[in-house]
Amino acid sequence: MLWAAAGAVVLGFLIVLEIAARHYGLPGPITNQLQEVIFPPKSGPLLYASMALMMVVLTWRQRFIAAGAAIGIDIAFLLVRWAAGAKVADGHPFGNGALWVILGYAVIAVTRRTGRERVLLLKGVGLGLLLVAGRKTGDTWLLITSKTRPAVLDQYVSIADHALGNPSWLAGRIVAATGPIGAHVLDYVYVQLAVAAVVVTLYQLRDVAVERRFPGHHLVRTFLVIGLLGPGIYMIFPVVGPVFAYGTGAFGTGGAHWAVANLWPHTPPPLHTPHPMAFDEITPRNCMPSLHTAWATAIFIHTRKSPRILRFAGTFWLIATLGATLGFGYHYGADLVAGVVFTLTIEAGLRSLERGWDRSGTQLVIYGATVFAALLLSYRYLPMEMARHPWVFGPLLILAMTSVVHGYVRTTRLWEPTAAPVRQPEPQPEPA
Repeated sequence: MLWAAAGAVVLGFLIVLEIAARHYGLPGPITNQLQEVIFPPKSGPLLYASMALMMVVLTWRQRFIAAGAAIGIDIAFLLVRWAAGAKVADGHPFGNGALWVILGYAVIAVTRRTGRERVLLLKGVGLGLLLVAGRKTGDTWLLITSKTRPAVLDQYVSIADHALGNPSWLAGRIVAATGPIGAHVLDYVYVQLAVAAVVVTLYQLRDVAVERRFPGHHLVRTFLVIGLLGPGIYMIFPVVGPVFAYGTGAFGTGGAHWAVANLWPHTPPPLHTPHPMAFDEITPRNCMPSLHTAWATAIFIHTRKSPRILRFAGTFWLIATLGATLGFGYHYGADLVAGVVFTLTIEAGLRSLERGWDRSGTQLVIYGATVFAALLLSYRYLPMEMARHPWVFGPLLILAMTSVVHGYVRTTRLWEPTAAPVRQPEPQPEPA
């Protein structure tokens, strides 16, 4: 009943977003996903990653069959498109097969499985479809932010960012100095964040097929909650990012005539009293908080108890994502600070929900939410004071973030089970 209720809520949410997108004359998440059944998908690698998540409930024989079927279907689609002379414009030449396999196993679960086996297979299918739906939902949310929030608050954040030393401007010059190789590496890390999350999740769910049940908490849950709550903050605090508000737009295209001036990344913005500024109806207002930072932080957290290679990968992905978000001008430093606090608060709440709420968990969630709200309020109402006293407010911002990190580490360590010492048998007296 719980899974059915969750599915109904998700479906209702998707329908609402579909209606909202249609209001602006564009297809919504449901239409975009249905189109990928036939047309070239825009998220080919993500569809295969979603199929991999679904396959955690299958046996190894079933996994090989599913992967072979997906590849075979994609080859058939390629041949048909080649014969018809159809061109793949802005999509991937593969991915339809993975989606067909996921939908096929949904049919198998309903028609050929019963009891716990049906529930387990449907959970696997739902997990795979949720990852794809999350991507489509995010795209629609970004569209809604650009249409409903004509004014952005970039001037407030850019002025407040003086307290941190304008890290986006510094990182932008560093990335430019590394040339195309550094930029391509960071761009790949930035774009393929969801695939990295799937790799970590596959390790966490590696025993599902054997144990016939899912663990209480895993990375996908955190990813989905971040993606669900984050866009709501975008609506409250719309920000487009330094490359748009103070530059020529991403990759030098779009947004230049809406910018304050062409300052990024060589000239930090001058100090002046900030005010909301009008912007176009295309660029998403998706900066505050930085969800890429939030997701990369979640990957880092969930790899701490993994094998060494995954721990190294989680650390690398976090550092590279921070470099990309700043170096490409997508975010201000203040966005990243808020993103870390945002993630730790959500992770603490989900872990408390799994193990049962207690005083330490409740206090941590309340404290994280309070710090996050204080950050947003300070960016909005104290930017000039923060810029004029950087040696006071800069350390305060870092200290606030560090305090949440410390609270999370200390609290979660207390939650870890401790091994009780083995009681040694008492020596018996020698017989007389």
